[in-house]
Amino acid sequence: MRKDITVVAEERKSRGKEEAGRLRRSGMSPATVYGHATDAVAITVNPKEINKILHSSTGHNTIFNLNITGKENTPVMIVDWQHHPVKGNLIHVDMKRIDLEKRIRVKVPVHTTGEPKGVKIQGGIYELVTREIEIEVLPDEIPEHFTMDVAELSIGQGIRAGDVPLSGSMKLMSPAEAVISHVVALRAEAEPVAPEAVAVTGTEPEVIKKGKKEEEAAAEGGDKKKK
Repeated sequence: MRKDITVVAEERKSRGKEEAGRLRRSGMSPATVYGHATDAVAITVNPKEINKILHSSTGHNTIFNLNITGKENTPVMIVDWQHHPVKGNLIHVDMKRIDLEKRIRVKVPVHTTGEPKGVKIQGGIYELVTREIEIEVLPDEIPEHFTMDVAELSIGQGIRAGDVPLSGSMKLMSPAEAVISHVVALRAEAEPVAPEAVAVTGTEPEVIKKGKKEEEAAAEGGDKKKK
């Protein structure tokens, strides 16, 4: 989704770990912008502005203007970013130039609403399998999210990617049969094994053992008589 946001950036003249560390200590973050048949440019951005976009309702699908001082002013989208695992500060961000006249592929969240009757009435379990689908769409028509009502789902029923209604220039790129969510029955507990079966498993019953001994004794006696 395109928004009226402009992030001002400065081109970086030098690269490397030392330069990146110096930028972070000064409160800025190293970044790169590429794409749209133009050379990649190493830049410096304010991490607060980038985090504000990432934490907005449209997140990384937000299309905004990137103004590189003295170089270019172009619509871009955040395609990759990294935060420090402990400190949480923005370590690096990659942005891609966007041609507003060409469709792009994006992943859009799918929200569900309602309580399935398969849970409320039939006692099943509602499982959410995936939270997003991938579509191809013109940049100005990227939706914030899709919403699907699951109130009528019974046990054995679900919502698939192909069930999500698309409009305008949207084209589904995820497999149409990919399950978004479904209602399943409670798994039945394994039936207990009868104690009698456990008692004889791996051993011979006493009656059989006794019968064998008598047969063996009789056979020995017969042999002796023949002799």
